[in-house]
Amino acid sequence: MIKSDKYFLLLLIGSFIWFQSCKEDTKKVIKTEPVTFTKEGTLTIFKTETDSILVSLDIEIAESDYEYETGLMYRKSMEEKQGMLFIFPNIRRHNFHMKNTEFPLDIIFIDENLKIASFQKNAKPFNESSLPSKVPIQYVLEINAGLSEKWQLGIGGRVEFTKIP
Repeated sequence: MIKSDKYFLLLLIGSFIWFQSCKEDTKKVIKTEPVTFTKEGTLTIFKTETDSILVSLDIEIAESDYEYETGLMYRKSMEEKQGMLFIFPNIRRHNFHMKNTEFPLDIIFIDENLKIASFQKNAKPFNESSLPSKVPIQYVLEINAGLSEKWQLGIGGRVEFTKIP
């Protein structure tokens, strides 16, 4: 009887090992699609002194709490003539940060009259420091870092935007 108990035990252990090796991996891999730009409107920036057109951009628009919080997070880049326009329901000082934002930005703060009020230039990727508007504003335009210099944007410059229906 002892001999058959050993065989039974070996058979049981062998079956267990075989069963475990055949068992499928139950870990689930979560695939995430890259976040891509969605054109939701156009925005034109005008020169301060002459009111002539400096540049026109395709814009994505942020108007909800979720869109305000995520902004351009989790994106690898943005084209030169693209931007994100934040439209706030209130006029006040606003603060931004670069948490989970993978590329540098120029942040342009715009007042309720659609005039450029202040800048935060060359905001660093992943930086969670507060980037304040310094003055009460209602709109914010995020563009690739360096473009506000390249386009020679200035305080008092005017913008106009149109939403795509």
